[in-house]
Amino acid sequence: MKILTVLGEMLMLTAVILMSGCSDSPNSSDQLGGLKIRLTDSPGDYEQVNIVVTRVEVHHADTDSSSGWTTINNTPTTYDLLVLRNGANAILGDAQLAAGQYTQIRLLIGEGSTVVVDGVAYPLDIPSGMQAGLKLNHGFTIEAGKLYELMLDFDADKSIHETGSHQYKMQPVIRVQALVTSGSISGLIAPIVARAFILTVIGTDTIGTAADTITGEFRLMALPAGLYALDIVPTDTLYADTTISGVQVVAQQNNDLGAITLRTR
Repeated sequence: MKILTVLGEMLMLTAVILMSGCSDSPNSSDQLGGLKIRLTDSPGDYEQVNIVVTRVEVHHADTDSSSGWTTINNTPTTYDLLVLRNGANAILGDAQLAAGQYTQIRLLIGEGSTVVVDGVAYPLDIPSGMQAGLKLNHGFTIEAGKLYELMLDFDADKSIHETGSHQYKMQPVIRVQALVTSGSISGLIAPIVARAFILTVIGTDTIGTAADTITGEFRLMALPAGLYALDIVPTDTLYADTTISGVQVVAQQNNDLGAITLRTR
């Protein structure tokens, strides 16, 4: 009986040690943080821009360039970039990651990406997108128990080039912005028939959107906090260009400018 009692105590002690070891493991839930990546787009002179994304990965800082990639989404999905504007966005990935430093995002592209022009879909060539993937350099930190959100702002107009008769190639121009340090600007352009573009500058880059052709509403997303000047450029030449200066963006807030009425020339 004494031998059985001793064996029982030893087993209990072993179980306690194993449980303690598990609680200190870097893979335990208290060492994980969330990452959510969203996709939006600036307008382009096409009817559709369909990108087939087969996998989304992020790269850990403490590894070499070929290893350390973690998959956060491996469900192949086709995104029409041109519907992702004025506040609309799609979730590219939503996952729990080990806390720590990350350096890159990689989008693996599958077959079937297209551009639609005059109702006809043409193949869209994305060099290395299927093999090496589209790599975006953006350092970020995942903190245990916290959610980190990123917006990928895809500029279809700057990214796509016609290289021949109905031959299209993409050299992606993508702006990466953390939502915790950014906000947005919205408003409504009147009259709607002016079909205006709304443009602003971040550093040396010009970004923009087009007012909705039905409501006149617009929204510029993922703007770093600061002051901006908006250039409103109507496509209907009956109306004059307008500039609004000193528009403030506060992190995690939207600055709604309300209705902006354009004057005629």
